[in-house]
Amino acid sequence: MADEADVALATYEELMDLERDFEEKETEILRQQYALTQPLYERREKLIAKIHNFWRLAFEMVPTDLDSYIHPGDSAVLQSSLKSFSVSHFELENGANGEPRSISIKLEFTENEWFEDKVLEKKFWHRQSKNNDAGLVSEPVPIKWKSADKDLTQGLLDLAVKVWENDKKQGASDSTKVKKAKDYTPDEKALKEKIEAMGSGGVSFFAWFGYRGLNISEEESRLAIEKEKKIRADRAANEVPELQEADDDDDDDDDDDDEEDPWALEIFPDGEELAVAMSEDLWPNAIKYFTQSQEMDMSDADFEDDDDDEEMEDDDEKDSPKTNGAQPPSKKRKA
Repeated sequence: MADEADVALATYEELMDLERDFEEKETEILRQQYALTQPLYERREKLIAKIHNFWRLAFEMVPTDLDSYIHPGDSAVLQSSLKSFSVSHFELENGANGEPRSISIKLEFTENEWFEDKVLEKKFWHRQSKNNDAGLVSEPVPIKWKSADKDLTQGLLDLAVKVWENDKKQGASDSTKVKKAKDYTPDEKALKEKIEAMGSGGVSFFAWFGYRGLNISEEESRLAIEKEKKIRADRAANEVPELQEADDDDDDDDDDDDEEDPWALEIFPDGEELAVAMSEDLWPNAIKYFTQSQEMDMSDADFEDDDDDEEMEDDDEKDSPKTNGAQPPSKKRKA
């Protein structure tokens, strides 16, 4: 039985290594895709710059997985003030061979009644923790609201930024160590209470600018990736490192950490999903959504014309003289 267990474990590890190989190839494909399509995006940018409301119309037709995050108040801002939208892979710019899944999303606005900022840009870094959790991490982006009653996040974003600035002063921390609620600072307590009071369903799209993700530093990610590559290389050479048993104290710490919610102070838990939806759907398919919006406008115009024609026909029938008690046939016949 022991031999069978060892074989099963070895097979599982080989499958995991193969999965990583697939992921690396997909990442390389993303790099190549960026190089091939970047000139096309530059051409598109020049063309849509001539269309004043291109991005406003594109945002009108976004799919449900994106539209569900945009509330009526958010839509009022986007439809009246959005000037430009763009996605960049900043770790690949200028010929760099960085992580293609790291992205920057930028929204440019005209003068509006809500905030002073003309540009809101949010960066996301793709990182891996020492526990092999991977995903997008970010930093809160403040918004200069013109007044408290214009703040669509109702103070939530400001609190998230304040907590983040306090955390930065403490330096980089271990992503596997989740802060306990009893150790929260007054600002963190206030943020948690506000998050619970508002609920996830009532949070503005603009609270997304406060998303942080898992607390994975650049250094932790680099070391985790290097360690994983070494383990895979050793396994490929049949030099499998022996598993080390964890200390009882570490187990106790892990049990304590499991009781804490790493997302307890996250004001926009679906921040990564929204970033991916904008970068992998809205950004590459913008022309499609703009075209759909145009077609819908034309369809609405045709519908209004049909209504006008029917009203005119009704008026003509009322005014026309009767012949032997019969009305003349309509000039417009519908199938």
